[in-house]
Amino acid sequence: MTALLHASRPEDVAAAAAILRDGGIAALPTETVYGLAGNALDAGVVGAIYAAKGRPSDNPLIVHVASVDDLPRVVREVPATARALADAFWPGPLTMVLPRRDVVPDRVTAGLDTVAVRVPDHEAFRAVLRAAGVPLAAPSANRAGSPSPTTAQHVLHDLDGRIPAVLDGGPCTVGVESTVVDLTSTPPRLLRPGGVSLEQLRAVLGEVDVDPAVAGELAPDQTPGSPGMKYRHYAPAAPVLVVEGDVADAAAWVRAQPERHPAVLCFDEEADAFAGLDVVTYGSATDPASLARGLFDALRTVDRPEVTRVFARCPADDAGLYRAVRNRLLKAAAFRAVRAPGR
Repeated sequence: MTALLHASRPEDVAAAAAILRDGGIAALPTETVYGLAGNALDAGVVGAIYAAKGRPSDNPLIVHVASVDDLPRVVREVPATARALADAFWPGPLTMVLPRRDVVPDRVTAGLDTVAVRVPDHEAFRAVLRAAGVPLAAPSANRAGSPSPTTAQHVLHDLDGRIPAVLDGGPCTVGVESTVVDLTSTPPRLLRPGGVSLEQLRAVLGEVDVDPAVAGELAPDQTPGSPGMKYRHYAPAAPVLVVEGDVADAAAWVRAQPERHPAVLCFDEEADAFAGLDVVTYGSATDPASLARGLFDALRTVDRPEVTRVFARCPADDAGLYRAVRNRLLKAAAFRAVRAPGR
């Protein structure tokens, strides 16, 4: 059984650090989602992370450090762009892809010559980092492909008995994974949208490209440059279909589908339109932060054996945090979307 530790207890924080220092793995809270952490410089530990998650080995991991001063431990150079972003957004939900040092195992980077690094904005995680004394690789603490965990209870649902411990730091405040930007490209390239928006990146860096994988699928033979780019992610067992268009048209179209037990994932304001169906809301359409915080919990709520398909309502807006929410829903749907015809 996995031990449940509490971030409010210094002795539990110390216990989590001791597990990591001794070559074990443990789930830790961050502001984005819970991460399954282990020594990023130990290939055997990294292998244990992949095994616990059932994660494909060509899907690179993010390395977490306690401060920008720790970057030289894992990267060959720290360009001015990285320092500018760190000044603006670290600690915080931003990951930078930089040239890696040889000390970082291939298993962390999926064989790439780059490594993804960030400083998390969660005091308990940084306290564990400082006490463990090593950079920590920490993908989301869930079974590969399933919705990311935003509470310790989500972690236990997926990994109880598969890992030694989870440190409970309460619900994650952002709720979607970090933004990933590749600083080895010219211009820099957004690989995954998250808690730092494209608009915020451009305010610091100027021109920033958007990788096609943000809105579409990678080819089967492509190696992802960042977590979350290649495989079907964030998904319940039942297939997900994004239904776009006017809410009344969408509700009429969903009701006409020959599904035995459909579930509807929608905005708070749309619940009445789908009345009588199995409805789960995940936040307000006018509050992207609430959508980000509620999305993965809602996807887990519809992950029930009786549900045969999930019809999801997705933000049409691609600005700010809406872009991250839209990306996660489209990934959960394997980029399958329809537009409900007008009546």
